Amino acid sequence: MRLSARVDYALRAVAELAAVTGGAAAGRGRPVTADQVARAQDIPPKFLESILLQLRRGGIVHAQRGPEGGYWLARPAGEISLAEVIRVIDGPLAHVRGQRPEQLGYHGAARALQDVWIALRASEREILELVTVADVAAGTMPARITELVADPRAWT
Repeated sequence: MRLSARVDYALRAVAELAAVTGGAAAGRGRPVTADQVARAQDIPPKFLESILLQLRRGGIVHAQRGPEGGYWLARPAGEISLAEVIRVIDGPLAHVRGQRPEQLGYHGAARALQDVWIALRASEREILELVTVADVAAGTMPARITELVADPRAWT
């Protein structure tokens, strides 16, 4: 699995927003500025601004301009999965050469590869939809994640 820097930064930014606001959505706590998030997560500020704009358009965060302005999560962090953030930033999960696995036309001996790519996407989706922004911000993972990480083979 390959994640772009844009997705990595987006996930780190929403986790930071969740941590600073206690995982709450609008109306709880003060908005967090893009500069505060950029400094806390060592993200280039201009790059982060464009990511936050994309997250706002995708319904992940809200924004307010002005001296009391900043960003906050649009919904409670426990209701935002990592998969949702990734889809807002990079589009659908698991593409092969820019195509969805079910659109590939493998033939002959390679025909079964399509099943592998679809199973891979299903597995990826299972994990990324299971883990929420709240889980990341709190550093507490669902049992399935803890189980997978405990396997030494996961680290190689």
